[in-house]
Amino acid sequence: MNESVKKFIKLVGASEHNLKNISVDIPKEKLVVFTGLSGSGKSSLAFDTIYAEGQRRYVESLSSYARQFLEMMDKPNVESIEGLSPSISIEQKTTSRNPRSTVGTVTEIYDYLRVFFARVGVPYSPATGLPIEAQTVSDMVDRIIDLDKDQRIAILSPIAKEKKGEFQSEILKIKKDGFQRVKVDGKFYTIDQVPKLQKNFKHDIDIVIDRLVTGTIDTVRLADSIETGLKHSNAQIIIEFVDQPTSSGKNNSRNDTHKRIIFSTKYACPVSGFSLGEIEPRLFRLIVQLEHAKVVTVLVMYIQQMQKKLSQILNYQY
Repeated sequence: MNESVKKFIKLVGASEHNLKNISVDIPKEKLVVFTGLSGSGKSSLAFDTIYAEGQRRYVESLSSYARQFLEMMDKPNVESIEGLSPSISIEQKTTSRNPRSTVGTVTEIYDYLRVFFARVGVPYSPATGLPIEAQTVSDMVDRIIDLDKDQRIAILSPIAKEKKGEFQSEILKIKKDGFQRVKVDGKFYTIDQVPKLQKNFKHDIDIVIDRLVTGTIDTVRLADSIETGLKHSNAQIIIEFVDQPTSSGKNNSRNDTHKRIIFSTKYACPVSGFSLGEIEPRLFRLIVQLEHAKVVTVLVMYIQQMQKKLSQILNYQY
């Protein structure tokens, strides 16, 4: 593609209505204003030439079935137009009394963008920059099965992360549920040897659900262990690599002593715990309710991640 076409809409020989063989290069990504006396051809150039040709090309690109429901404008009297993207035309009158109305809301493009963001985009945590995603048990099983062979792993179910308390009732319940081992503040203990925890200090407690070796894992057993772990935690499990310790500088909590993979069935950041409900178009409303205020930050990051995709679509030329 000609480099100048990427930066300009190149119009040659426009003679619609009272235009007299006008040729002009209109810069893209700029606010361009046509001025002149009444009858000088401003509307003829903007609406009857540029918009008309953009709308006509758009309709022609649709299927014959879709075209029957749309009105196609006549081809304008112009020799050529290059670098033309899909065009929008708004009438020169007040279309709404709402002071927050924009080109997007008036033309209803905003509604399509909300669906686009909700269905195509990937949200990111404002705390860590990691993707916020939900995973099924099947997804977790597949990822664990694909790990390199001969690695010892432990499936852990976190019940406390940096929380204060003695956790006596929680430890007793873990024992009644039949679990034999727990990881407390970076160390593994059998359930009967857990030391008394200080009430005013923060603690990390993970239940050891299962211990496995990659490459020889039975998928049924793995799925059962994952489901068990999810039930006892807040819809989260941890895969810890027993033979891969991490340096203390990288630890997020005292239980993060080894390399870990964190899975969650919720839309949540696996590290910070920042969570959202299912991503829906309504989350991208112009006015976000107070209880959804935390969504604002993540949506900003969400939209930033979508800029390249949107740019490719909006810069498409016929």
